[in-house]
Amino acid sequence: MQVQNNIASINAARNQGIETGKLKKSLEKLSSGFRIVRAGDDAAGLAISEGMRSRINSLNQAMKNIDDGIGLTNVGDGALTEVHSMLQRLKTLALKSANGTYDQSDRETLNMEKDQILEEIDRIGSTTKFGEISLFSRADANTITQGWQPPVLDDKNPIPLQIGGSTQDGEVLDVERYYIGSRELQLDKTNFSTVEKGQKSVEYIENAIEAVSKVRASFGAAYMHLDHTHNNLSVTSENMQAAESQIRDTNMAEEITKYTSSNIVLQSSNMMLTNANNLPQTILELLK
Repeated sequence: MQVQNNIASINAARNQGIETGKLKKSLEKLSSGFRIVRAGDDAAGLAISEGMRSRINSLNQAMKNIDDGIGLTNVGDGALTEVHSMLQRLKTLALKSANGTYDQSDRETLNMEKDQILEEIDRIGSTTKFGEISLFSRADANTITQGWQPPVLDDKNPIPLQIGGSTQDGEVLDVERYYIGSRELQLDKTNFSTVEKGQKSVEYIENAIEAVSKVRASFGAAYMHLDHTHNNLSVTSENMQAAESQIRDTNMAEEITKYTSSNIVLQSSNMMLTNANNLPQTILELLK
């Protein structure tokens, strides 16, 4: 028997410290929900997890960008829906003027309505915006040349949409911007003052209807592209988040089992430490 060094007590204290450390780690993981709380828990897993988190955040932001892009295409298409409606009315007026049963007073009325329609088309072309981004352009005098036919693409000013989680090729979609207005659609050449001019105006209006249809088709194609890309990114983000969860999140059932085991061993260690500390008391019995 030794009095100076209670080896049994030292051994019990050491084991108690080990189990206390295990218990603290289990409590950290159970309370946070993470298997990797700090780099020391799993350095390699942490590095992989952070890379996945970066990618997941990028994909989620790309989906928000796509939602904005879908809103942009809807605004553009909505504006052109009304332009189409006005062009249909304009064609009706042109066909009326092509009929010889109208006198000069009637034709002035037709031209008056035509001018109001063209003014509204110009207003839509100038003021249609998504936020502060203009969706259509107005052509300068040099843009319109002999034989020019609408629609003309303003290829110098597309609207770029970041639809991916990086800046690689294919991660940016350019929404096309077109020149839209009465002059750009050649509607300024329409005139209902005579039968002949009315007949010629029908051709210009039909060309404008076709041109606006092509621009709307461009918005529609961009919308479908964005919709499919959003669906793809959503699935990719979900799968990557599931993979990241497997690396970083706590398996609660497994960790509770470890916690219970450590807790039992800790209680046992406490009891053994108490008993070990009481061993020197037996020496006092010998001294009596």
